[in-house]
Amino acid sequence: MTGTDSKYRTERYPRIVEEAARLKPDAVLDCKAICQDEQGRADFDRLHSRCFEDEATACAFDLLKLDGDDLRRQPLSERKAALRKLLKRSNVGIQYVAHCDLDGEEAFQAAGELGLEGIVSKRLGSVYRRGRSPLWLKVKNPTAPAVKREAEEDWGRQ
Repeated sequence: MTGTDSKYRTERYPRIVEEAARLKPDAVLDCKAICQDEQGRADFDRLHSRCFEDEATACAFDLLKLDGDDLRRQPLSERKAALRKLLKRSNVGIQYVAHCDLDGEEAFQAAGELGLEGIVSKRLGSVYRRGRSPLWLKVKNPTAPAVKREAEEDWGRQ
């Protein structure tokens, strides 16, 4: 996601677009768009329905470029600190996702109890790598509605 580059403008997700326009023009963030349910949990059915695009929020968890500097070779801890600073005055359109320093099993159990899709674990000292990497893990909660739907869709393709 970038700030004001017109090739990234869209009529979809107006809160995200409005907030991105307030950022520095060359800032590149790694985000995931979500819509929330009544309990404040990510609800991917709402997002995929396209009926709630005006409520979508970008959850920003990494900063790849800022002020002309490519930050991908910096440790995640430094990129997160710069991202937190960049988004300290951010409105609801883009929200900073804090790093939790918890035991993986403990974090996964807590996510499951909240009905969340799962957790993503990254090494704080790691550089940014696009795509799957041994430096980060995504562990899905098999009982979460989004994961169940994904499994059903995969089953239908086979």
